[in-house]
Amino acid sequence: MLAQRTELFDGTHAPLFPGVFAIFGHGNVLGIGNALEEVRSELPVWRGHNEQGMALAAVGISKATHRRQVGVATSSIGPGALNMVTAAGVAHANRLPLLLLPGDTFTGRAPDPVLQQVEHFHDPTATVNDAFRAVSRYFDRITRPEQLLSTLPQVARVLTDPADCGPVTLALPQDVQAESYDFPDALFKPVVHRLTRPRPDLHSLAEAARLIRSASRPLLVLGGGVRYSGAAGRALRFAEQHGIPITETTAGRTLVPHDHPLHAGPLGITGSTSANVLAGEADLVIAVGTRLQDFTTASWTVFAPDVHLVSLNAARFDAVKHGATALVTDADEGLRELTDVLGSWQAPGGWSARAAAERAKWDAHITSLRAPGSDLPTYAQVVGVVNEVSGPTDYVMTASGGLPGELIGGWRATGAATMDVEYGFSCMGYELAGAWGAAIAHTSGVVTTLLGDGSYLMLNSELFSASFAGHGFVAVVCDNDGYAVIHRLQTGQGGTGFNNLYADCRTSHASPPRTDFAGHAAAMGCAVFPVDSLDGLEDAYRKAREVAAGEKRPAVVVIRTHPSSWTEAGAWWEVGVPEVSHRAEIAAAHDEVVAGKAKQVRYLG
Repeated sequence: MLAQRTELFDGTHAPLFPGVFAIFGHGNVLGIGNALEEVRSELPVWRGHNEQGMALAAVGISKATHRRQVGVATSSIGPGALNMVTAAGVAHANRLPLLLLPGDTFTGRAPDPVLQQVEHFHDPTATVNDAFRAVSRYFDRITRPEQLLSTLPQVARVLTDPADCGPVTLALPQDVQAESYDFPDALFKPVVHRLTRPRPDLHSLAEAARLIRSASRPLLVLGGGVRYSGAAGRALRFAEQHGIPITETTAGRTLVPHDHPLHAGPLGITGSTSANVLAGEADLVIAVGTRLQDFTTASWTVFAPDVHLVSLNAARFDAVKHGATALVTDADEGLRELTDVLGSWQAPGGWSARAAAERAKWDAHITSLRAPGSDLPTYAQVVGVVNEVSGPTDYVMTASGGLPGELIGGWRATGAATMDVEYGFSCMGYELAGAWGAAIAHTSGVVTTLLGDGSYLMLNSELFSASFAGHGFVAVVCDNDGYAVIHRLQTGQGGTGFNNLYADCRTSHASPPRTDFAGHAAAMGCAVFPVDSLDGLEDAYRKAREVAAGEKRPAVVVIRTHPSSWTEAGAWWEVGVPEVSHRAEIAAAHDEVVAGKAKQVRYLG
């Protein structure tokens, strides 16, 4: 691990594995634990307090470093290992590198069944760690030490390959952990991992250029692959040279300066009406580094039925989706070569100007949503305050509930690649755990995570982990009395409020208890700044930033927010509304689903 280095975008070198998150148990404390203790001065080890949380923190490192460094987490066997499966799912869905080292049962089987072992009656080779297979890019169970000689190069490949990047799970039986082996010295020689940049096939490049030249209304969509390639500058120059409006996906947010004249805004359900309007009129979409998730495409209704799709992606799996003309390429190299082939070609000036005109309308809408006026602060108002105070080196995060829509749609970029909205898996709890990882990775600026009360209650143990380790970030907790955005989906599709807002949940109490978020966060070692109204939010947030940066511990701002005020981008999303129901409202909602599906573009060709 210590010998593995990585080349950052500025050409400097850093450890590929900056540290290890660990919770020790009988399955890893003596083997991996002793090994880590021997190098504790060279390889930081941070103690977690929930295996899912610490593994999510490891994911946060990988995202904050744009996949140039890899977070590592180790656990014992049984429940400790299974707790990390969700984090593997987050990394897999978001194409992020993550190395998981769960302990495993004895290969010798003499003491079977051991503590925390789940026995499979018809397969003695199966353990709970096989659950990782569904959420790992690469999985191996090391039953002999020498197997590492063939496995470790594959581990490094998956963790650093732009096309195959994702989580790696190495299940380590505790008796094998204890074995010795005379590994060759060459295994421990320093290795620097550099970003590979595959170039596009020339025939595909020519076909893509032909389609672009024939377009009168092209649209450029920038995804996470642009971020991980370090290609944001190239993408802007490409757009400027050819006069092509730019939109961003969730993973591509903040790649484009907000006020850039070609910036049409973020695309999709949680995006902006400005980008969605242009997408509906575009006759060609150039998708760069994106897998075109349903929230980006509005369940494939945001594009015109006769649109053509050119897809640049390092992964062929993504490049060929929906009948696209596929360029299997690094984003930076692909855009450079495409620029060379297109030469002086430009889109019509009237179309290019539409980006700024439409985005100005959306900006005015967001400004109106941020203006004070409601009794309880809205998410848009809270995000507006954080946005106004944040600077170009700050980093903002969220993951689930209603806040992704507010950040994706409403945030005005303060710096390049300064947002992490985990909306591939939309994992409740990532907001706090991932912020811990991001705070470790960020050496300048303040990390701010925004989350609802539901996410806070889902997973908050790593607040103490960050407090104890000395990693500061700001958490803005918006308390709206329950799972408000799912309540919105439930009632918006004809259902009645049930089991989401606390007012609709079963309880035997006439006056159910409320969570004291400020008191709880203080007990976890955090500085706390409760706020009663929007008026005091800016001052509280500024003070929280000072504490996070100066005292090296999390600072938590708690504010009550409106439960039913949201930023809307005017796009449709397909959900499974029952075809038959006792409620007429649900039947009507199902009819809307049928109508929406009729507008879906199934194959762009």
